[in-house]
Amino acid sequence: MARHLLLLVGLLLAVAGAAAASEAERASEEAAQHVLLPRPLVLELPTEERCVGEGGADEDAELRCASWRMAAEANNLAPWTAVPEDCAPHVRRYLTGPAYRSDLDLVAREASAYARAAAADSAAVGATSDSDAWVFDVDETLLSNLPYYAEHGYGLELFDHREFDKWVEKGEAPAIPSSLTLYREVRDLGFKTFLLTGRSEGHEAVTVDNLKREGFHEWDKLILRCYRGAVYDQWFSHKLECLSCQIQRVPQKCHCTLRYRQCFSCSSCLYQY
Repeated sequence: MARHLLLLVGLLLAVAGAAAASEAERASEEAAQHVLLPRPLVLELPTEERCVGEGGADEDAELRCASWRMAAEANNLAPWTAVPEDCAPHVRRYLTGPAYRSDLDLVAREASAYARAAAADSAAVGATSDSDAWVFDVDETLLSNLPYYAEHGYGLELFDHREFDKWVEKGEAPAIPSSLTLYREVRDLGFKTFLLTGRSEGHEAVTVDNLKREGFHEWDKLILRCYRGAVYDQWFSHKLECLSCQIQRVPQKCHCTLRYRQCFSCSSCLYQY
């Protein structure tokens, strides 16, 4: 009996030893996985040979055109009049796919958060937000001209003001949904709303009708292009001098249209364009 007991004890000790060794091995492997990398960590940038040609011509064109679009959005391109021919498919996919809508939605969410914070700040000091101004551009911010650009190559064609005016006169530009939601929220928060557009005064009536039909109502002022005074034709040509403003910029389409900027006296305002 004693002999059998000793054999059983020895067997249990052997099993326990094997389990301990296995546990130690697993702990060693986990420690190896958490070894800190040396600092500073030097990453090798891909060379031109490795960047070009790996994904084929289509992938190379997509990458190049995505870079072109980003540079255009950031105003980092030399003056340009049309989308590069090989980038027209990329621009079309962006404007008609989920990415463009996602970009618009993100801007609207950020602007909404700013509006609510600004209104709360005013309420905290016993003021009202009706002394603050919120400025919207019309084209490509409140109203979308995507149907027009779909008929004109999504920017592949040179921009023709006469053809665009014909589109404006139809009064069929649809609302950008996220901007409509933001517009209503800003109005509900008590901000004065000013609308700016490069459209001429001759298009005031059709623009007003188009805006109202798409759900935009009760703005405080619609400012159109006036031939009698100063005209600001691009976003960078007019210096903003408000000291307490946030600028939100929605993604633009693929053309160079007249853009007007005006800075109203305000204590806290957001410029969306």
